[in-house]
Amino acid sequence: MMKQTILARQPGDLTVAWAQQVVDKHDINAVVAKVDVVAVDVGTTTRVCVAVEHNGPATLPSRWFVKLPSLKWRARMITTLPRLLQTEVRFYNELAEAVPLSKPVCLAAQSRFGRGSTLVLADIAEFAGIPSAASDTLTLEQATLVIEQLACSHARFWNNVHLDPEYRWLAGPIRLLEDALGTALAVPLMKRGLRLAGDHIPSVLHAPAIHYARHRRAAMRFLSEASKTLVHHDCHPGNLFWNKNRSMVGFLDWQLVRIGEGVSDVAYFLSTALSAETRRLYEGELLVKYAQTLEENGVTDVENTSLEQRYRAHLVYGFEAMIVTLAVGGMMNLNCNLELIRRTATAVEELDAFSALPI
Repeated sequence: MMKQTILARQPGDLTVAWAQQVVDKHDINAVVAKVDVVAVDVGTTTRVCVAVEHNGPATLPSRWFVKLPSLKWRARMITTLPRLLQTEVRFYNELAEAVPLSKPVCLAAQSRFGRGSTLVLADIAEFAGIPSAASDTLTLEQATLVIEQLACSHARFWNNVHLDPEYRWLAGPIRLLEDALGTALAVPLMKRGLRLAGDHIPSVLHAPAIHYARHRRAAMRFLSEASKTLVHHDCHPGNLFWNKNRSMVGFLDWQLVRIGEGVSDVAYFLSTALSAETRRLYEGELLVKYAQTLEENGVTDVENTSLEQRYRAHLVYGFEAMIVTLAVGGMMNLNCNLELIRRTATAVEELDAFSALPI
């Protein structure tokens, strides 16, 4: 007897029979009567919102958020080799429960070599969740909440995640392949991204950006030298969701989860989520809040001066990520992408981030 599969390649595969297999994982007596595709958004993955009519218990959501391989060939090429969707599937199957952050409810997650991956989450709207847009500008209060949550999660895995055999896959062959691919394509993607971004990036950053791309391997080595923890690695506003009064925050899109330095999440977040004015005024205060929250959760080896220096250096990755997103194309709404490029470029220029790298 063949093992049941929830794998799907395109929105048309999300049929009643497919949904029944997901429902069976939660209630063998529930029956699916109808499936309607409500919305489709194609970026790094194909994201499908479906309405599922079933007679299961009220605890079984009727609106699902399904992630499939991207239908855009460029995005699919850039995400297939590093197995980004497969990584997120494995995260939900093996790690999610240990991470002390709010996340969507996972209904099913499956990967098979050569056949792709499918992730089925409860639509956060089912639980009154409100998603952010990638270009949303967060308030100081919202940013403080995110920083506190990141610090609590980082503290949970501080200096032990890389030693635990259960988590070693996070730094295994797939991550090494991703890093190698990023290094191999760094120069052409940086040049293309700088050209496409035009006036959104000050010309003074062009030469150091190309220099960084040419020496990316050494830069990545430097950025991975400090204390290790579990990091989200893609913490921009579009990967957050909130409760109704925005007093609680949750984290979406765990495709890039890995072992890394905690302040990398902080740098990526602050440079993408805040206006330049808010960041200038409060980034020092938010770094102190991050360090204090780590200490409150048992981390004792963080020194503020060193944290500030590492923060500056890690700003470069957020800038690179947004440039590469633009260069590849089809991975993010263009206007959102350009706004995040403007924000990260401003942060990199103002804090002279490239000079913080020993390359």
